Amino acid sequence: MQPQTDVRSNAQDVDVLIIDTGCANLSSVRYAFERIGAKVLVTDDKTAIKAAKRVVLPGVGSAGAAMASLNEKDLVELIKGLTQPVLGVCLGMQMLSSLSKEQGGKGQDCECLGIIPTVIDELDSDMLKAAELPLPHMGWNQLKVSNHPLFDGVEDGSFVYFVHSFRAPLSEFTLAECQYGEAFSAAIGKGNFMGVQFHPEKSAAIGAQILKNFLKMKEQQ
Repeated sequence: MQPQTDVRSNAQDVDVLIIDTGCANLSSVRYAFERIGAKVLVTDDKTAIKAAKRVVLPGVGSAGAAMASLNEKDLVELIKGLTQPVLGVCLGMQMLSSLSKEQGGKGQDCECLGIIPTVIDELDSDMLKAAELPLPHMGWNQLKVSNHPLFDGVEDGSFVYFVHSFRAPLSEFTLAECQYGEAFSAAIGKGNFMGVQFHPEKSAAIGAQILKNFLKMKEQQ
């Protein structure tokens, strides 16, 4: 990790800043951006995050552990106040929601960032059993996309890679959807905040296109 003074001075010189949440798939997301020629900074420095052109919130694991890490680093209110383009990846997308039913035990809820007003719940196990589909949802599946700029050049039916057991329902905030026993949101968004349930860093050319689209986005004045 670079010294803090260098991190802050370099924040505006990079294409994207990845928040170091302490419990995320940082390296794979970083390498995915670097493969398409982006300059990347990984840090939890507050001044750098505020100054960045674009911010990525990555995540793997449970919502409870991820939100505990953000609270411990005192990043919750900072993230909620960001005005530049912000992309949540996998669990990072779920953390943008109001509430997650995933806390580590049945019936326990996890308060999330509350940026996009939707609730994360487990994929419907009864529907999965009826369709003879395993949980978690793991592997390649198809998207039905909207005309949101994040999906420029991505056609309906394009395949991306998923690994998850919890999902956001379809809502007015759905940017793309997927079918796995039930229809669910493969991407959600509100204002400058966007999130994808799938892993663009593992989704070959389609994932690279989505990341390239994100790199074109600028802060709305």
